[in-house]
Amino acid sequence: METLVSADRPGPGAALESSKSAVSWPAIIAGAVVATSASVLLLILGSGLGLISASPWPGRGASAGALTALAASWFIAVQWISSGLGGYLTGRLRTKWVGTHDHEVFFRDTAHGFVAWALATVILTGVIAFAASSMIGTGVRAGAAVSSGAAEGAARAAPHGHGSVRGYDVDTLFRSAQPEPNASAADVRAETARILANGLATGDVSAADRDYVAQLISARTGIAQPDAQKRVDDVVTRVNAAETKARQAADAARKAAATGSILTALSMLIGAFIACAAAALGGRERDLHP
Repeated sequence: METLVSADRPGPGAALESSKSAVSWPAIIAGAVVATSASVLLLILGSGLGLISASPWPGRGASAGALTALAASWFIAVQWISSGLGGYLTGRLRTKWVGTHDHEVFFRDTAHGFVAWALATVILTGVIAFAASSMIGTGVRAGAAVSSGAAEGAARAAPHGHGSVRGYDVDTLFRSAQPEPNASAADVRAETARILANGLATGDVSAADRDYVAQLISARTGIAQPDAQKRVDDVVTRVNAAETKARQAADAARKAAATGSILTALSMLIGAFIACAAAALGGRERDLHP
């Protein structure tokens, strides 16, 4: 005869589950708050030490490279110290689990440390995001007048081109074989600026544009055509060099940002491991000294 086990009344040998959750949220919240507070305190302390090390006078204080390395090292140390402190307190303050296997206790302790680290990370990220948004909002309001002025200036310059038609393209349609003697200096300078801007956009100033600009310079300054041509070549070389230097700086900044992001992620993972290990240590101390 089969033995039926009621859902409400478990039969002999059936495992009993506790109705109490294995998660000690008070301990997790306490550890996360402590970790966040420790991070803020250490970051402020590091900022003060960095300002002491820097100096506006030449030859004094730490160099920019040294300050960057110190700041990165301090940031990593802040993550690890705060993660360890918060994890240890989480494990030490959690409720003691009675009648639980040692392996399960170890897992719960490490899980509590990880959750405390995650909660502290979310809190600290929210604080940083709020501060950054406040600073960005202030900058946007301060630059609103400048932006509106720039937009108005761009609108006034719009008659030189509409949509995908550029002012440079319109200039080439009305370009005469010889420079116009009655053209104002402002119009000549504006046309030359558009030619140089087009050269930067396309990679180089064409030979036809260089000859035309040289004719404008020769007509305006009275110098010989070869000398005007040399001026054009020198200016184009300088402009291209400046553009290349700017692109190299942007590429270096991109690589530095990518490296910093990867190292920050690795440091955070190590911080999570430290929080787990510290929570396990704190839980063990809690069980050994009830």
